[in-house]
Amino acid sequence: MSSSDLITDRLVLRPWSTGEVTAVLDGVRQDHWADDFPSDGDRVIAGVIAETPDALGEFGQRLIIERSTGLAVGAIGLFWPPGDGRVEFGYGVVASRRGRGYATEAALAIVAFALAAPGVDEVVATVELSNPASARVLENAGLRRVSTGADTAEYSTA
Repeated sequence: MSSSDLITDRLVLRPWSTGEVTAVLDGVRQDHWADDFPSDGDRVIAGVIAETPDALGEFGQRLIIERSTGLAVGAIGLFWPPGDGRVEFGYGVVASRRGRGYATEAALAIVAFALAAPGVDEVVATVELSNPASARVLENAGLRRVSTGADTAEYSTA
């Protein structure tokens, strides 16, 4: 673990390494990944990181590591830098680890971390209306719905 890791009761949220990004993009399995990691969303995030190397910084994207096994079971991160005091975050947990509260635990940690960061007054996330479980994660992490579009809803700490 490093000083930039966020540690919760059951998880470690740690920045991706460049090797992990490359492995995801190249489809090379790693021993420290859950069997169903990476998901499609993890591949998207790896692509974002590859195009925006700053996403590997302290305020960027992180892997969700299950402390009991040491396996990567998802990803979470901030889309840095904040604009007008707002920063967005996104997350995903692989199917084999859903229903355990990991997404909420990780979201609570990243929201608290973001709100303590310089220049951040508000943390937001967008969820597809077809994904009520993700909406519950945001609500359980202290965000509330502030707007609803045709297919998505925005949640905020403000």
